[in-house]
Amino acid sequence: MISASFSFQDPDVIRGAYVVAFILFILGLIRLRHPATARNGNLLAAIGMALAVVATLLDRRVGDFGLIALGIVIGTAIGVPAARSVKMTAMPQMVALFNGVGGGAVALIAWAEFRRAGGDLPSDVEIPSLFAAVIGSVSFWGSNIAFAKLQEILPGRPIMLPAQKLLNLGLLTAAVVGCVVLAAGSTSQAIFIGVLVVAAVLGNMFVLPIGGADMPVVISLLNAFTGLSAAATGIALDNTALIVAGTLVGASGSILTNLMAEAMNRSIPSIFAGGFGGGGAVAGAAGQAQLEGRPVRSTTAADAAIQLAYARLVVVVPGYGMAVAQAQHAVRELAKELERRGVEVKYAIHPVAGRMPGHMNVLLAEADVPYDQLKEMDDINPDFPRTDVALVIGANDVTNPAARHQTDSPIYGMPILDVDKSASVIVLKRSMNPGFAGIENELYHEPKTAMLFGDAKASVQEITGELQAL
Repeated sequence: MISASFSFQDPDVIRGAYVVAFILFILGLIRLRHPATARNGNLLAAIGMALAVVATLLDRRVGDFGLIALGIVIGTAIGVPAARSVKMTAMPQMVALFNGVGGGAVALIAWAEFRRAGGDLPSDVEIPSLFAAVIGSVSFWGSNIAFAKLQEILPGRPIMLPAQKLLNLGLLTAAVVGCVVLAAGSTSQAIFIGVLVVAAVLGNMFVLPIGGADMPVVISLLNAFTGLSAAATGIALDNTALIVAGTLVGASGSILTNLMAEAMNRSIPSIFAGGFGGGGAVAGAAGQAQLEGRPVRSTTAADAAIQLAYARLVVVVPGYGMAVAQAQHAVRELAKELERRGVEVKYAIHPVAGRMPGHMNVLLAEADVPYDQLKEMDDINPDFPRTDVALVIGANDVTNPAARHQTDSPIYGMPILDVDKSASVIVLKRSMNPGFAGIENELYHEPKTAMLFGDAKASVQEITGELQAL
């Protein structure tokens, strides 16, 4: 008689749990592609991560459960209240911060493994550990700078130092040299710590020259860095969960970074060369000179309400101004009022509107805007010629016609929303201050455009009140 025993600590059982976790990760990523399934996708990925954590804790090689439990308690006590209380306008900062924490954790793990082995690690462990230490440290400190810029602790404009590129190249060279010395056999703790410090300075210097307009791309790339460093740590620790999860994050982050750069018609190297965004760009002098003296027409909430009431199709173009004013709920109420009058309402979403990928989608989903009304740039642009009124709420550079024809403009060639092809345009804006590219928007000087100055939320609420009074 053959007896069989089952143990949760059996390596085959743990590997099986990892496989299930990976399937949930992939299904979660697939469902994140559409707003209607994104919430469910997040849930699937979270369940997969919980399963991977439990499977890792069952591994006999894992010890010191008291310290692990303490870390879980502290992390939960900090993370859950922070995530629940964060405002939607601060979500990009939260994403940057949480992403940075992942990179920092990876760098610390690499250091801990180096210390545990007294610096005497096999090459197949030491090389990925060093890679993880450098990339994780760059991600952590770079994410902190991104957070500080988004939170306005630091200026959003590019902060350039003399010989910035040479300095960054020198720091990168120093980090690589230190890693080579360690991989060649050195067991020096001081050199390892020096590599971490140099990588930390490089992370800061890497993001400081990048302006606010490029911050969504920065966050996406730093997210990819964290994933790649986690995958390298997984190789060093022989942990399949880290390898697969890190590779998924690194690959998806890299693809997203490239897509966002293409949406801005800029190369990734030019973005990370810095000097663009946050008012730091030098606008095309010829194009800006043409705008001088051209009038800007203002309007009132009452006039805007009349225009909207008699429209057949209204396209709402949200931008960071909507996020700052927390106007998404007021916009939804305005749309409901228009729909009661038989007006068709759509929302035009530019890939880089806001401060992170999907920022506008998240805000509008929070206000229960129907998913089928959210239209990506390529889908909505053909509708603008038949649009009666385009209602622009804070979206500046992504609606600027200069991107099409002004060759010396910093946004030349960037795909934009074709708002200027609408029959009429109403722009809600606090003032005539330029956007992150540092240039005036030609759209504001068009005869068909009317500016409604003031807080976006208050302006939308006033328009809704006027509509209800008609």
